[in-house]
Amino acid sequence: MDGIVLLREDHKAVEKLFKEFERAGDDAQERKRKIVDEVIRELTAHAWIEEQVFYPAARKAAPDTKDHVLESVEEHHAVLWMLSELAGLDPADERFDAKMTVLTENVRHHVEEEERDWFPEVRKAMGRKQLVALGERMAEERHNAPEGPLEVPSADA
Repeated sequence: MDGIVLLREDHKAVEKLFKEFERAGDDAQERKRKIVDEVIRELTAHAWIEEQVFYPAARKAAPDTKDHVLESVEEHHAVLWMLSELAGLDPADERFDAKMTVLTENVRHHVEEEERDWFPEVRKAMGRKQLVALGERMAEERHNAPEGPLEVPSADA
């Protein structure tokens, strides 16, 4: 699978979790906790492979994407901190749903920019063979992803 396809599959998986959360209802605290825990795992690993593999390769192959990459790293920073707060927040807390809503909005914005604005530039610059090799490296690197969102480098940025 090429690297961009891999990232889009991640985006779809997280969007599915967001929709599950939105449909869960007000009285589904246990279900919401499980969904949020899965979102934390998914987005932590996703941010990790983007920062460790995809972003450096994108900047090298398509130098014009530098500003997009830097903005994405800053978006990761905000998302990772929200993830860390959600990890320790009781689903009965009145801020739980609100925090998840803000996280969802931020991630959806990030995904839209990546997919619309700069994935096409990266695809054009790299080509299929290079993207497939990149996807393989990203899949391997996912195994090295930390469990805690604050362990991803951009959390300290």
